[in-house]
Amino acid sequence: MTAPLLEVTDLGVSFPHAGGRHRVVAGISYALAPGRTLGVVGESGCGKSVTALALVGLVPAPGHVEGSIRFDGRELVGQSHAAWRALRGADIAMVFQEPMTALNPVMTIGRQIAESLVLHRDGMGWREGEREAVGLLEAVGINAPRDRARAYPHQLSGGMRQRAVIAMALACGPRLLVADEPTTALDVTIQAQILDLLQDLQDRTGMAIQFISHNLAVVSAIAHDIIVMYAGRIVERAPVEALFAHPLHPYTQGLIATLPDPDHRVARLPVIPGSVPDLDTGGGCRFADRCPRADAACRIAEPALVEMAPGHLVACFKAGA
Repeated sequence: MTAPLLEVTDLGVSFPHAGGRHRVVAGISYALAPGRTLGVVGESGCGKSVTALALVGLVPAPGHVEGSIRFDGRELVGQSHAAWRALRGADIAMVFQEPMTALNPVMTIGRQIAESLVLHRDGMGWREGEREAVGLLEAVGINAPRDRARAYPHQLSGGMRQRAVIAMALACGPRLLVADEPTTALDVTIQAQILDLLQDLQDRTGMAIQFISHNLAVVSAIAHDIIVMYAGRIVERAPVEALFAHPLHPYTQGLIATLPDPDHRVARLPVIPGSVPDLDTGGGCRFADRCPRADAACRIAEPALVEMAPGHLVACFKAGA
């Protein structure tokens, strides 16, 4: 069995709040091997993006990260800013959810992609880096890549900016790619091209991918394993086939039920009533107020994540009921 490239153990992220600390992620543990893709799904506010920021050392101050993040055996929690800068972009890269926050508005697209190459590849100059940037833009499906490389972010469409961010993340051939909603702004044709590109790179290089999305259909097309997050915790983790064939947590079942079925037209898709609660709600299952099967016991104790089948873990007292 291949040793994990990434090992996350009891990861927590918190921020100061009202004289104490407000937890947005708590007790997250999982592993990701080279050449594998881990899908992370859940509603907005479930902690997916904050977990991703912790993996690349970008949790904003005064956020506090605890637990362990080991990359190729090296502990990352507590590393210096200099150590993170050397690692980020070279070995670990991230595709951000909103491209305009990731792109410098006063630098051309080609220059921004080349900057990562010049920084992390010994002996590479700006001219060579900008030539490679053109090839990277072409690889992510941008037409007239030479012209786009000379453009500024505001001169590109939202979809082009997103593809430029993906090209920037892939520039140095990272061993781990953390992709936060990387295809949300793209039409379905470009979306499929990007997924094919990521899978092709993974096949050729053995890159590991953590793919974050609210779109279960997209995740099912690229992931080997899936984590379902709710209110800052993992509520279910399983191989993709097992999760879709036999979802065990009521929240996972609700998410899958909301997917449109082209073979069965309905007037209105099902919804999960309510919204994600405050993450410091105290004892009990965090999904209890929205769960159709919750009883008094669910509101007293928080269920642990336990293995119900090989590789299939769930945190629910009524799993699969």
